[in-house]
Amino acid sequence: MRFVAGGLVAAATLAAALALGAAVGETSIPVETVAKTVANRLWGAGHALDPIDEGIVWNYRIARALVAACCGASLALCGVVLQSLLRNALADPYILGISAGASSGAVAVAILGLGSGFVSLSLGAFAGALLAFGLVALLALGAGRGPAAIILAGIAGSQLFNALTSFVVTKSATADQARGIMFWLLGNLSGVRWPDVSLAVPVALGGLLICLAHARALDAFAFGSRSAASLGVPVKRVYAVLIAACAFMTATMVSIVGSIGFVGLVIPHAARLVVGVRHGRLLPASALIGATFMIAADVLSRTVIPGQVLPIGVMTALVGAPAFAMILIHRPVAR
Repeated sequence: MRFVAGGLVAAATLAAALALGAAVGETSIPVETVAKTVANRLWGAGHALDPIDEGIVWNYRIARALVAACCGASLALCGVVLQSLLRNALADPYILGISAGASSGAVAVAILGLGSGFVSLSLGAFAGALLAFGLVALLALGAGRGPAAIILAGIAGSQLFNALTSFVVTKSATADQARGIMFWLLGNLSGVRWPDVSLAVPVALGGLLICLAHARALDAFAFGSRSAASLGVPVKRVYAVLIAACAFMTATMVSIVGSIGFVGLVIPHAARLVVGVRHGRLLPASALIGATFMIAADVLSRTVIPGQVLPIGVMTALVGAPAFAMILIHRPVAR
């Protein structure tokens, strides 16, 4: 009964956030109009609506809100998984360089034409994400296994791939391409449409299911990989599956909206304050909070400066940077 009640509350919260994301923007549209638009499009309800308002809601805002929700949920899930596997409170796809590697892979496909048209943007981003994490893992193993090693290696890898991305853009992109990519790299939902939804939703739901299937294994990792192995957890397989899932979720979202920081770092800590550390509750709670947070950040990015849309990465950083500082103060990297 408690599980059903929690599911209903989560569904209601997500629905309210999506309605808010579709109603609030440069031009406010009543929530009632949003509901009638959805009813018209999905069930042919036949409500009489202004064609312009209906087009804005369906073709632009709902798709944008759904992708924002998928992005926030995916990055939050990645943060939970990486923090648990690495036993480091500061681990997330952005700090570990996975987002930077995905950006480099996507830019290499988009500008350099790697793959000769046979490699999609998402696949290029996935390859870059895996390459970045592999490099970070090698650096961390060479420097030592302490918490500081993985964070410092992640910072080095992130800077390297960011520099590679900037080099490719500067050398090979046209002026219009450079402006568009630089804005995209800060996080941009302006070009999101329904084809992006059809990619983002399955990836986010699939990632959530994979993570939930390994919730008990993630609980065991709280005591370290050796303790997890002694409890019967297939450590290497769990590492491979979950790291691949995180890389694929991050790469897909980066290929759609660009690189967005701090979501995977901050949201898991907020969720732990609400539901505790058991991953059976922590994973869905983090996904829900991350989805709601990203929708709210997207709404703010469209409304905080009248007539101008800010990159969504700016909004997440304004919240994430102070939270990151608090984590550094209360949970030092080196113990």
